Amino acid sequence: MKLGIIGLPQAGKSTIFAALTGARGAAADRGSRTDTRLATVTVLDERIDFLSDIYKPKKTTYARIEYLLPPGVGTSSGSGSEGIFWNQIRTCDALLHVVRNFEGTVGTPPAPEEDFRRIEEEMILSDLVVAEKRVERLELDRKRGKKPSEEEASLINSCCQVLGDGRPLRESPGLASHPLLRGFTFLSAKPMFVILNNDDEDEELPEWKDIPQGVDLLAVRGRLEMDIATMTPEEAQEFLEAYHIQESALDRVIRLSYRILNRISFFTVGADEVRAWPITAGTPALEAAGEVHSDIQQGFIRAETLSFEDLRTHGSFKEAKKAGLVRLEGKEYVVRDGDIINFRFNV
Repeated sequence: MKLGIIGLPQAGKSTIFAALTGARGAAADRGSRTDTRLATVTVLDERIDFLSDIYKPKKTTYARIEYLLPPGVGTSSGSGSEGIFWNQIRTCDALLHVVRNFEGTVGTPPAPEEDFRRIEEEMILSDLVVAEKRVERLELDRKRGKKPSEEEASLINSCCQVLGDGRPLRESPGLASHPLLRGFTFLSAKPMFVILNNDDEDEELPEWKDIPQGVDLLAVRGRLEMDIATMTPEEAQEFLEAYHIQESALDRVIRLSYRILNRISFFTVGADEVRAWPITAGTPALEAAGEVHSDIQQGFIRAETLSFEDLRTHGSFKEAKKAGLVRLEGKEYVVRDGDIINFRFNV
């Protein structure tokens, strides 16, 4: 799970990155402003803590999310670094768009909605160029006697229509998620949420006349949260209370990251390891088994399954099994958030 951080110059992308990676000692390759920076953030989960208390494993593994901040500015400039910026963003599963909502360095007032639209238009234009080039290639293939995929041609033409109307592909879920289009890594097809980077004293979202379809807005006091992330827990608690921060930016960003990517977690437990496995909601048991190991997927027999809440209620796997709550599920079973699964397999 990787999210790319985008935004105009001076929006505070590096500040937000520092606020996210400084919390809880997250592992990060911070580098300089001209380097690519990547942070691997631990997704704390009280369910994992509960399971670890029961099983006392040698190792406890939480889910993790990566946040990528490429070099460059993310706005059309014709520079070589611009291509590097967007090429790295294309590898991400979703986007975190940082928008300035504080007074600029030369006293310029914030214009968050306008700034958002500038980057949005940049991504739409970039995608339109890619789609139109593909249309040209398909037409050339026809002239040479090759028979291109009619389905792909129809999909690409639909993309051109949406993008030509100035709309991002994420507003057309059927196109944004279609398997045949995955290789194009369209920027405007990626799930996205917006971080409004506020002044220290500003807790509110700004007025937004036309909220983009399917995009969440999150107000974060970036500079303040960055400073808090470097404090001791005792110092941090004082500032959190003084500035009425009930939940850290990191925890809010993680929750939104899971939501826009439609992720859930199932668990495997044992004396060696208790581990969370993030998967897409709706994943069948056979595919979930492959997340653990390809051999388990290949030799899949059954998924011995117990919900976390049932385990917590009864206190142990043994007691939950006595109560008839442990199920043997087949390949097509759709894994649910909080399932504890022991895969039976034979290879």
